Amino acid sequence: MGGRNSSVDVTVVGSGPNGLAAAVICARAGLSVRVIEGQPTAGGGARSAPDPEYPGVLHDICSAVHPLGVASPFFAEFDLAARGVTMRTPDVSYANPLPDRPAAVAYRSLARTCAELDDGTSWRRLFGPLTEHVDGVLGFFLGDKRSLPPDLLTTVRTGLRVLAMGSPAWGLLRGEDARALFTGVGVHAISTMPSPVNSGAGLMLGTVAHTAGWPVPVGGTQAIADALIADLRTHGGELVLGEPVTTPPGGVVIWDTAPTALLDIYGDAVPTRYAKALRRYRFGPGVCKVDFVLSGEIPWRDQRLAQAGTLHMGGTRAQMALAEREIAAGRHAEWPMTLAALPHVADPSRIDDQGRRPLWTYAHVPAGSTADLTETITGLFERAAPGFRDLVVAARCVPAARMADHNANYVGGDIIVGGATLFAAMVGPTLRLNPWTTPIPQAYLCSSATPPGTGVHGMAGYYAARTVLRREFGITNLPRLSP
Repeated sequence: MGGRNSSVDVTVVGSGPNGLAAAVICARAGLSVRVIEGQPTAGGGARSAPDPEYPGVLHDICSAVHPLGVASPFFAEFDLAARGVTMRTPDVSYANPLPDRPAAVAYRSLARTCAELDDGTSWRRLFGPLTEHVDGVLGFFLGDKRSLPPDLLTTVRTGLRVLAMGSPAWGLLRGEDARALFTGVGVHAISTMPSPVNSGAGLMLGTVAHTAGWPVPVGGTQAIADALIADLRTHGGELVLGEPVTTPPGGVVIWDTAPTALLDIYGDAVPTRYAKALRRYRFGPGVCKVDFVLSGEIPWRDQRLAQAGTLHMGGTRAQMALAEREIAAGRHAEWPMTLAALPHVADPSRIDDQGRRPLWTYAHVPAGSTADLTETITGLFERAAPGFRDLVVAARCVPAARMADHNANYVGGDIIVGGATLFAAMVGPTLRLNPWTTPIPQAYLCSSATPPGTGVHGMAGYYAARTVLRREFGITNLPRLSP
């Protein structure tokens, strides 16, 4: 669309969790809000859709498991449960099948996790103090990086662990199983390792795994987006679907988009220095997404894996590190890091009347890859569960080069929107004191390219909305989010 005539106070472009979070906050503050989404369905990275052949099987289009869907400050106050969204948490937060030995398993129980690891003492030493101060940990990772952290002691404790585990000192974690377990969580950041970005992801998500757990929304991820949309509409907000924005809407605009989208939309109105910075912006490696339909339970060699809602199929720490180096160099890995989710483990409603259920997978690949990794991913599962291949009823592949077709932010298949660097996590897409602002009048950013980065947590939208309310409307007291 060419940009609607502005009859609203705030326009939000993009209906991902951050865009919807920003919209909800602005609408609750008494402003008129319109959300415009280019896709025919809303939710961005939080959408679900039925399988085209087996409609009783529901696939999550982007995200499937939500460690921060309850734990993030935004969602903790928004309270999905009070809005009818049931989040169910499996006993096993995540697990790593390992070649020629038992799997590494992270239970919600820290004690049980430590008891089953070869050297549980080092795992307890790493995570024990963090799980006792989880609010301080989340304040460190999900804070705006510009305010005094709420828990200084936990901030120091966490920061020292980030530095240690993001350096060659990551060897302080003992045991092949524990090292694989931590590395599998860290590579959610899709970056070479060790690095502070990987260790930060591992520490934050690992701490949540042993406290709130890694839940899935009953009925699919779309339930999260739908709850946000319902609240937006309750407070007078408007949602427009299927209208890509090609020219700037009038008035105040919050962009839940890749920052580079502003170059095409604003054209010559982008200040020269900012335009140069955006042209230097770099996206990272991509993912090949394969959604499987399975006819029954996976026959794991290690039966503990049957309790896991999330799986890291990358093998050992050494194998994962090699694979991430390969894709960063633009080469396909022989054994790519692959994340998988089995939502039916916590949500049996995801099993249809014939016993079919979804298996969600992402395999890390070079940016813009056109490769179909269905067979490669099938082989990874077959190693850990002989007979897996016989369960596959259907497989739906979206190569990295096509990921942007259903989410324009995923340039080249980069689901982190270029944010997998320490600079991006701390500073934002360009060097600005307030990363949710731009030098373009009345234009703001709230996508995962801004701090605190990727994940369904709503915090980038929260900080962007806070900035907009103060700068544009003089509103300094944020509205309550609880129902």
